[in-house]
Amino acid sequence: MQAEKISNPASTVLPDAMSTSGKKEQVAEMFNNIAGRYDFLNHFLSLGIDKIWRKIAIKEVIANGPKTILDVATGTGDMAIAASAAAPDAQITGVDIAAQMLDEGRKKLTGSKLNDKIQLLLGDSEQLPFKENSFDSIMCAYGVRNFEHLEKGLREMQRVLQPGGKLVILEFSQPTGFAVKQLYNFYFSNILPIIGRAMSKHKTAYSYLNESVNAFPDGQRFCDILHTCGFQQAKARPLSFGVTTLYTATK
Repeated sequence: MQAEKISNPASTVLPDAMSTSGKKEQVAEMFNNIAGRYDFLNHFLSLGIDKIWRKIAIKEVIANGPKTILDVATGTGDMAIAASAAAPDAQITGVDIAAQMLDEGRKKLTGSKLNDKIQLLLGDSEQLPFKENSFDSIMCAYGVRNFEHLEKGLREMQRVLQPGGKLVILEFSQPTGFAVKQLYNFYFSNILPIIGRAMSKHKTAYSYLNESVNAFPDGQRFCDILHTCGFQQAKARPLSFGVTTLYTATK
């Protein structure tokens, strides 16, 4: 019962509180609306540090030499492309609920000549269209916070992961150091939403980012949820003073 109480606070945070649509539909609409500017904004608003975080995560993803990798909430495919560069023999599948984000990703695959190694599919993280034990490694960068039903999505990942396979998740988190936390909260609350709104032309996307990060059960709480969902050896590794956290677990 304790895990159930702490697992879903972010599900009540919506991109548009005035909308009658569910969180899943709102998230898809939001990302479809900002798809063309998403990559630029990601790198710009994170000051390029997101690329470093992804490289660290990819090292964990490929540590055991996976032949099949699933990228959940793949967006425009940045993680999938990075994983392919690090593990050129692996077949990678990316899944996302935002069709226009996938369209942007397919453009990058064509430009990089990676269509034979990476496929991007429209799909729901809570109903993954794959058989049990289909993938050697599963990764998700900044996507689990957007799940409508967190545990359901995590259990689906556990279902399609091979026994002994590895799960790697990157997600924003709350810094614990006083000075860093004050700077982080000021940036996320005051600067990022204004710049993000102006550049993305979406009125709530980057306000939602701050609100959903604040609501997400990070650190040990998320590790507890991973254990509840059937994963083992869940660990949380704070990066950049805890601005983001790298989670790893096995099946």
